[in-house]
Formats: sequence, structure tokens, C-alpha cells
Amino acid sequence: MLKFSGPEKLGKTDYFLHLRNAKFCLAPRGESSWTLRFYESFFVECVPVILSDQVELPFQDVVDYSQISIKWPSTRIGTQLLDYLESISDTEIEEMIARGRRVSEVLMVYAQESEPCSAFSGILGELEKKVRQFHQSAETFLVA
Repeated sequence: MLKFSGPEKLGKTDYFLHLRNAKFCLAPRGESSWTLRFYESFFVECVPVILSDQVELPFQDVVDYSQISIKWPSTRIGTQLLDYLESISDTEIEEMIARGRRVSEVLMVYAQESEPCSAFSGILGELEKKVRQFHQSAETFLVA
């Protein structure tokens, strides 16, 4: 049986120790389309369960987040979510955590620029994509 708890009754250190024993970490939408809870889950090595329909994750063009997290529609939070999480085997959970560990070691920690997939190269790729989108936008124009 899955149990839910949060930081409200625990100190910050106890909270992270508690998360470290969890299989899943809920990552509800924060004040923006992303949430700190998503990143915390990789540091404590549990599977992030993203509860946001508009989430925009870093390096989405490089990382297949379906392999390291679960995205769940915010309109279906309830027993359906619990049933789904309970149906995932421990082996599958461990594989997701292991893949998440590899991704976080490469992308979320600043590896050397020479690495084929580093945070530095990922950030440059994201910036190049934004520049292309900016130049292709109907709102951009040249002022003579």
C-alpha cells in the first residue's frame, strides 16, 4: 500500500531522508510550469510523478522523460493514480530510477563541455532553439 506524506510535519533534513525511502515523489505544478519537487526527486532517487498538464522540462528534445518519470493528468488525481502507481513492478521502478540517475549525472550536474551530452551543451541547444523560434516569430520584424 502506498503512503503519502510531505514536509509539513518534518524538518527539512528529515523530509529528504523520508523521500529517500520513497519509490515515487509527487511533483505538482509550482508557481510556474515547473516545480522544485521534480528536481528533488532525482537527488533522493525516487521516480517523479509530474502532476501538471503544462509542464515544460529542461532538455525535452534530448531527454525522454517517459523513461525516468511519470506524467499524470491533473484532472485524474485520485484513486486512479494510486492504482496505477501500485501496478508498477519494483523492477520497473528500479530501472526508472537508474535511468534517472544517469540523466541527472550528465545533464543536471555540470559535466565537462567535451561530454557529448552535458548541461552546458544542453543549455546551448536550448538557447539556439529559442533564437530560431524568435527569428521565425510573426511578432519579430526589422526596424529600418
